Amino acid sequence: MKRLILMRHAKSDWSSGPANDHDRPLNPRGRKAATALGGWLSSHEIVPDQVLSSTSARTTETLKRLNLPPEIDTQFLRTLYLAPAEVILNTLQEAKGDCVLMIGHNPGIGMTAEAILETLPAHPKFTAYPSGATLVADFDIADWSQADWGNANARHFTVPRDL
Repeated sequence: MKRLILMRHAKSDWSSGPANDHDRPLNPRGRKAATALGGWLSSHEIVPDQVLSSTSARTTETLKRLNLPPEIDTQFLRTLYLAPAEVILNTLQEAKGDCVLMIGHNPGIGMTAEAILETLPAHPKFTAYPSGATLVADFDIADWSQADWGNANARHFTVPRDL
């Protein structure tokens, strides 16, 4: 079995700062939400052994605020910045960990969440996949190369407003 934690970055700051989308940081609400998401993962005893993250400022800041153990194999991939679902799945198929955290952006991250699951969670915010939305899904596979559309089961889903 393989486990995927599929997280959209926390709320970003549109009010000031860099004009470049890639460099936009989290806003105060996003910083608080990212820390809460880290606590939520910890309370469920979910700790990834590999992280695959977009290189954007808001994804890297989200990851930092999760307060995960520093020894986790972490890769920042430019290809995950605003990636479509196909790129996200292809990247996942190259993963090496047993429990992989992927942090990215909508619409690709939300589309991936919908496409990998056999059955969607009943949560009213799932299809919107708002900032900080986090899905924990299990794949009954031996290797990530076997990950495909529709072959995962949702274990947990949350959004920051639930925490």
